[in-house]
Amino acid sequence: MRAAAKLSSDLPHLKRRGPPFRIDAAELDRIDAKERKQAQRSLFRRIRGVARLLAIATWVPLSVGFEAVLLIVPGNSKVRWTRVIWGGLCRLLSLKINVIGRKAGKVTGPKSRERGERPIIYISNHSSWIDVLVLGTILPSVFVAKGDIEHWPVMGLISRIGRTIFVSRQRNTTGRERDEMTSRLAGGDNLVLFPEGTSSDGSRVLPFMSAFFAIAKPPRLRESDASQILPDFRPGMTPLIQPVSVVYDRLDGFRIGKARRTVFSWYGDMDLGPHVWQLVKRKSMRATVLLHPPLDPEDFPSRKALAQAAWRAVTEGAARLRQNDEPDAPEWQAKLHGPAQPSRSRENKRFS
Repeated sequence: MRAAAKLSSDLPHLKRRGPPFRIDAAELDRIDAKERKQAQRSLFRRIRGVARLLAIATWVPLSVGFEAVLLIVPGNSKVRWTRVIWGGLCRLLSLKINVIGRKAGKVTGPKSRERGERPIIYISNHSSWIDVLVLGTILPSVFVAKGDIEHWPVMGLISRIGRTIFVSRQRNTTGRERDEMTSRLAGGDNLVLFPEGTSSDGSRVLPFMSAFFAIAKPPRLRESDASQILPDFRPGMTPLIQPVSVVYDRLDGFRIGKARRTVFSWYGDMDLGPHVWQLVKRKSMRATVLLHPPLDPEDFPSRKALAQAAWRAVTEGAARLRQNDEPDAPEWQAKLHGPAQPSRSRENKRFS
């Protein structure tokens, strides 16, 4: 026995022959059915994407052309119609908007400023070009965007007709751009700013640049800069700051986590065309917008403190929404009206 065991241990180990390979017809049928289903689903998505692109290509020229006519018409019709354009694009993309809270501003104009309605500057986080569609639909305002967007094929055309303020962030144009924003606010417009300065991956809110808040909270000038002209509003008419948190939380009807949230994000050196094509093929999407209580710049000692308070509100709100924790609509009271501007007829009567 010991000799046999020793002999077997000296022999090389031979692999045991397994059972012959057999083709399971039922398994092949299941694999084939799964592949056909995936191919069919991919085909439906491509058809859906092409149909949406054709619908967008039809909607944009018609709606923007009508708004171009409204630009010469006095009143607020152009502001209202711009919201219709953005809302139409959201519907074509099957992008639903869930709004929590209430906006501080409404559709205004020069007469509203004369009555004492204060300007509103909406401050939002920024993760994608879709933010413009979402915020443009629910907020009666114009956007402040970087100058590159002006040359985009579709968004650039809508932005120009929608009276978007383009900024280049160059020192030689800072004064002109600041004056334009100030005149827009004083003339009845509200503004939307993305103070991060760029878009992110949607998983966090980048620090806010305090320079974006200089319109509402001008910095203190030194004696050497005394000749510089800063934004000036009537007493009690300083723009209010309303922080806004935007998070995309539904994709094809399901809640999404951190891994799938990047589907919406457009940042860095990503190409716009592939990102648009990826989204138009989706069945449905949803964005949740949380409107925070407004901040009065006069309650803060500096613009850095104001920027930090706005950043904290947007960050905390976005963090809750990313965890699929929808808070209740915040209750707030703010001084939305300042002193009415006396009309010339009243001044003439007073001095006559």
